[in-house]
Parts: sequence; structure tokens; C-alpha cells
Amino acid sequence: MTDTPDLKDLGWSADFLRQLDIDEIGRFAPARVTAVHRDRIDTLTEAGPRVLTLPPGHSAGEIAVGDWVLIEPETDRVARRLERTSLLHRKAAGRDIRDQLIAANVDTLFVTTSMNADFNVARLERYVALAHSGDVAPVIVLTKADLSADHDTFHDALRAALPRVTRVTLDARDPGAVHEALADWCGPGETVAFVGSSGVGKSTLVSVLTGDAIATQAIREDDAKGRHTTTAREFHRLAGGGWVIDTPGMRELQLTGAAEGIDAVFADIVELAADCKFNDCAHDTEPGCAVKAAIAEGTLDAERLARWQKLRREDALNAESLAEAHARQRRFGRMVKEVVRDHHKRQDREG
Repeated sequence: MTDTPDLKDLGWSADFLRQLDIDEIGRFAPARVTAVHRDRIDTLTEAGPRVLTLPPGHSAGEIAVGDWVLIEPETDRVARRLERTSLLHRKAAGRDIRDQLIAANVDTLFVTTSMNADFNVARLERYVALAHSGDVAPVIVLTKADLSADHDTFHDALRAALPRVTRVTLDARDPGAVHEALADWCGPGETVAFVGSSGVGKSTLVSVLTGDAIATQAIREDDAKGRHTTTAREFHRLAGGGWVIDTPGMRELQLTGAAEGIDAVFADIVELAADCKFNDCAHDTEPGCAVKAAIAEGTLDAERLARWQKLRREDALNAESLAEAHARQRRFGRMVKEVVRDHHKRQDREG
């Protein structure tokens, strides 16, 4: 990056400005988070890069790349985080029951897939549900167009499963084609992110759009001891003036808190379900089921219904698990406070 961006260039907008109290304006400097580590965060301000520490009692797990924070100028500490306009998050991979933040204040999520055997409608529906649930606009990017002689098959599948989602087709190795195809979403002040399985060309696209050779490597997203680990999510400037949050490959994407996003992807089924005879219809053997009737008529694919039901079950189960984990943490916190309070009382009596 050869020049220092101003706040507007960094993605600052009226949504963030209106959150400032009168006494905060001019006192605290806004900064955008560019990387999150165990005990600190890297940020960009109008004055340049700045490394910040977190307030006591706060962890880096509460901050996402792309967040806006206010800086206490005397201490290089985060005063507070501003409310987000969007947030991508998931259930942490593996057995760790916690919500993991992916990126904040993203305008567009490029859901990337190759036009080959990697193409998987169920996976794309999952990514698009993630985007919708986080208030991020999804765009499907079909790569390796040069290696496929049958583009229509892929586009037909997307029209059937995700008819309302914009899609573009390109060869990631052709810089001119990449810039032309994605320019509308990569302008000044815009923030984008990429998701997709390994080998679909995400890293190549990021390198082309930034003009840099961004190294990629596998990262450990969690460990058996449940410690917060440094992520490889980083903030890079795009040649078109916007920003890209470079996210590492995800071994798995478990949705949580994404019910609205899932229903947005499967809006056709949701609309059909509204006409079912029973409000709690499971769309199985119940009489008067409009969804099953549509399958019988051939206007709805039974596999599409199965994918919707699977995502809804997964989301509900993960949300319940996270709620139970939070409840346990609150109970433990209350127990610790009671132990400390009793200890102080004993000390007072003995003193």
C-alpha cells in the first residue's frame, strides 16, 4: 500500500458515524481491524497502521477482521467496538462449542466454485445462507471457465437452486477478465471476502485483485485445549480502491443463528409451507402438505426439500448447543463470584 487511506476509503460510513457520542468525536480515533492475534489487534487509521491492546476482561475472540473500533489515544487500547453493519460467523470447527467470527462489515461475499467436479449445489446453498444470515450480498463466482465446454449445465443448476443470486463466470488466470467481471463490487470503500473449497482459485483471484502475491498456507483454527489461536484472516487493499478480507480455507462450515438466511435460500419452499394444512407440518406424511404436493406434481425437487431440512436441523442443533454452553459459562461465572464474595466475608469476620 503506497498511500494512507482516509476513513471513507477504509469503508467508514454514516452507519458508523451516527454511533459516536458527542464527547467521543475528536477524542477517540476510529480504526479498522486488519488482523486479530491472541493478545492484540492490528488496525488501519487515517494516520497509518496501529497495533492495539484490548480492554481488561475482553478477548480477541470478540473482534473480527473488518470491525471498526475506537482508540484511546493515550493508551493504544480499544475504547469500544462499533456495531457492525454485517457479520459472517459460524460454529467453530470440531468439538469446540463456540461461535467463531469470520469477518465483519463485509459488503459482498464472493462464493467461489470451479466448473468441474468441485461444483456442489448443497455447498453453495450453505455459503449463500451464511451470507444472507450475516446481511452480506452473495455473488457466485464460477472459475476455470476455460476448462469447461459445458457452461450451461452449471448455470442451469444455479438457476434452479439459487435463482436470485448474481453469478459471474471467469478464468481466474486472466487478470483483465477478473477485474472486468468483479469491478462493480470492488470500488473505493467497498469490502469483499471470498469463500469456497480448496483449489477453486480464491487465492489467485485475491492476488489478481490486489496486485500482490499473497501467500497462502494452512492454519490451525482451533486446538484440543480450546485456546484462542491467531487467525490468518487479513485485510488487503484492492487495485480498484476497495478491500478484501483474505480468509483461510475452512475445513467445515457449520451454520448457527442462520435460520433467516437458510429460509432466504429456500424461499420457494417457505412459501409453499405457508399453504400447508398444519402450521407445524413436518412435510412428511401429514395430510394437506403443500410441499409434498409440489413434489408429487414435479414442481419441487425432493432433494431440495431434504437439503433445506438438513440445514434447518443443523442450525437449530448448533444454536441450542451454543445456548447451553453460554448458560454453563454464566453459571460458572456466578459460582466464581459467590466463592470470591464468601472468601471476602470470611476475611472481614476474621479481621
